[in-house]
This record gives sequence, C-alpha cells and structure tokens, in this order.
Amino acid sequence: MTPSEFEFLKNFLKTRSGLVLSNDKQYLVESRLLPIARSSKLETLSAVIQQLQRGTNRALETDVVEAMTTNESFFFRDKTPFEHFKDTMLPALLESRATRKQIKIWCAAASTGQEPYSLGICLKEDAAKMAGWRTRILGTDLSNEVLEKAKTGLYSQFEVQRGLPIQMLLKYFEQKGDMWQINAGMRAMIEWKKLNLLESFTHLGEFDIIFCRNVLIYFDQATKTEILGRLAKSLPDDGYLVLGAAETVVGLTDAFKPVPGKRGLFQKKQAAQAATGTAATPRLAVGAGAGLGLQR
Repeated sequence: MTPSEFEFLKNFLKTRSGLVLSNDKQYLVESRLLPIARSSKLETLSAVIQQLQRGTNRALETDVVEAMTTNESFFFRDKTPFEHFKDTMLPALLESRATRKQIKIWCAAASTGQEPYSLGICLKEDAAKMAGWRTRILGTDLSNEVLEKAKTGLYSQFEVQRGLPIQMLLKYFEQKGDMWQINAGMRAMIEWKKLNLLESFTHLGEFDIIFCRNVLIYFDQATKTEILGRLAKSLPDDGYLVLGAAETVVGLTDAFKPVPGKRGLFQKKQAAQAATGTAATPRLAVGAGAGLGLQR
C-alpha cells in the first residue's frame, strides 16, 4: 500500500465511521483488509483502494468499514461498570422511577453482545427487586456481522470463559455442541439495531442509562465532543453515562460531570451539582450555543 493509498483509506474510514488511524497502523490495516481483498476476488490492497475510490461498490465499502471497526468484547468486561450498575445506578433509578416502573438502557457499540447480555444477567440476578418493572435494553453497532452474532447469543468456550462466572454460564446458557447459547428468555430481553454513532440517534428516544464504553478513544477530539453533546440530549437530567476506563469528558464537554468515587460513571451537570450540594455559577450569556451533532 502506497503512502497516498493509506492516506485515502484514513480519510475514508474517518468519514464513514469516525475511526482515526495513526500512521503506525498500516500493518493493522493490511492484516484486516487482506482477507477482504481475497473474498472480493481482488488481487491486491491497491485494487481494494481503487474500488473504494470509484465509490461504486457499496458492499466492499461496508466490508472495509466493518473489518476496521470490529473490536473485541467479553462478559462483565472490567467488572467495575457492572458493580456501579448494581450498587449505584439501579438503586437510584428504582427510587426515582418508582411511579412508572420502567428503566431503559442503551449499549452503544455493543459489538458481539456480551455487554448487553451481562446487564441482562444483572437484572435477572436482581429479579426480586425488579418484580413488576419493565426494562428495555437496546444494543447497537455499526457492523452487521457482529449484530448477527449478538442476536444468536452463540459463543465459543473461549468466549464464555472470559469474564463469565461458571454458575452464571450454567444458569443462563445451554450447550450447543462445542458452543454455548444464552437462553431464549435472555435473548428476548435485548433489542438490536444497526447504528453509526456519527449519525443522528434521536429516533432511539431517551434512555435512563447509556453505556458507551471504549468507543470515544477511536475518535478525534471534535468528534468526541459532538457525540457527547448528542448523548447528553438522550439522557434525562438524572440519567447515567458509562464510559471506558481510559475515557473521560474532561476537556470535551461541560454537559457531564464525573460521579465522585465512581470511575467511568458520569451524570448530567445539573444532577452532579445537586448530588454534591453545589450550585452553578451564574454568568451572562454571550451568544447562542449550537447543539453538536464506531465502536466499542
């Protein structure tokens, strides 16, 4: 791949998925796109680039984006967010939503589904508290391939061994040959949709909790700010945003503030101020602000 071809591909991926590739990632591009070239009966990566430049092969464009934006996932990844879910978010929402008895959760960039299913297991494990409540869990991703896998809920022995306690495996999964499938009741808890975070998601409605972990790290600062601004509009004032351990809102937006002592957990600015007993400092408006319009 020539320098000019790699530059074209970087711009193509940023436009289509928000993914920002550094110059030292050419080896990664080549390793992920060579199988695409072979399956498309193209002899070289240069031939793949030429097809992309023509802009007439939509199937190839989709395959390239999905190959470069597919990231790994596993059950109860990093543990801490799920502890926050059980110990902080759920108790607060069970109290504040006691009248309507409904909680809506969105897992953005859900990949192959382990994160939404992990949240579903948490809710099942708290079945006594959740009696009479309606819960909606939505998992979205840019990739059709990972969404299809997520829908089936079918995982290898290696995949279920990563983070999933054995008692939960036996309780919620059925063995299918050398694979394990999460049971039908758990699969019915999750709704799946294809979604590019660079595009509008207002049609999804409002959520009480949004998991958007290990996604923003792939975007440039302007794109991070834009997405965070739109995520804020998808949450009520007392809703929660969950980011990855290496992600933050600091220096990107004033819409969210960290929940003290809870790594990776954020609330809308006004909710965070109310929780700490602080008030916003009044200031004169000097102009009208505009609302700012991949994965995992």
